[in-house]
Amino acid sequence: MNQIIIIGSGPAGFTAAIYAARAGLKPLMFASAIGIGGELMNTTDVENFPGFPEGIQGPDLMQKMQEQAERFGTEVVYDDVTELDVSGEVKRVTASDGTVHEAHAIIYATGSAYRKLGLEDEERLSGHGVSWCATCDGFFFREKTIAVVGGGDSAMEEATFLTRFADKVYVIHRRDELKASKIMQQRAFDNPKIEFIWNSGVSAIHGETEVTGLTLQSTVDGSERELAIEGLFIAIGNDPRTHLVHGKLDLTDEGTIAVDGRSSRTSVAGVFAAGDVIDPHYRQAITAAGSGTAAALDAEHYIAALEQKQNAVPATV
Repeated sequence: MNQIIIIGSGPAGFTAAIYAARAGLKPLMFASAIGIGGELMNTTDVENFPGFPEGIQGPDLMQKMQEQAERFGTEVVYDDVTELDVSGEVKRVTASDGTVHEAHAIIYATGSAYRKLGLEDEERLSGHGVSWCATCDGFFFREKTIAVVGGGDSAMEEATFLTRFADKVYVIHRRDELKASKIMQQRAFDNPKIEFIWNSGVSAIHGETEVTGLTLQSTVDGSERELAIEGLFIAIGNDPRTHLVHGKLDLTDEGTIAVDGRSSRTSVAGVFAAGDVIDPHYRQAITAAGSGTAAALDAEHYIAALEQKQNAVPATV
């Protein structure tokens, strides 16, 4: 029987593991069978995580987090979770090999996945001009010409933010009107650095080692045109990885796991959630790490109360 099982190996999961391990709870962490470290593994320079004034590569940051968690006793299992049973006081986690692990508490920190265009060179040029996070990477595009794909609030926010750095920002949208709120639309329309390209989708990304341009295809007549740019930001949404808890935990209207206020407590006692899977707004490594701290502390208090209850001596008559 484990005291805590952590599902997910991004900043939230590893920070939760560090705190839980230092509390002597010997957490068992399930990292992906394919890749450990979450979205930061696809990020090159991380310059906004405190403690690294010269910046750090995303994979290096995650390796340091893993080393720190393991130093205090976290056991990392390189396997995927296929099933959760959170109905009883004892929680059960089934791995892809069929092994069932039991725990008093679960910290669910599976993060979210950026929606992608599905283009051939999208992954290849990730971190080399293709990005899904303006606040993470905007600094690297000073005095450059870039493009943002999307038509919602996130796309308008990204485009407006990027004008702090870039000389020119194209907004590419498949329709002739935006889905964004009126105030976000107006801010973008009023910004002289932003130019809209309507009724168009990206059909190809160009560049050998860095993004150099796009092929745009008209959604009206199918015609194509080339657009020279030096960076592409994809802002078509993201999806929290909640597939394992559908019908088991309460979700918000945005599809994230619902928690009690600023805590990590979910709708099921003994199950805690942290990171992007509860955060539809910020989605930063540092906010995920802080969320993981809260989850570990909440889980620690829950386990302490559970042990106190189990060790209570029944009153004699």
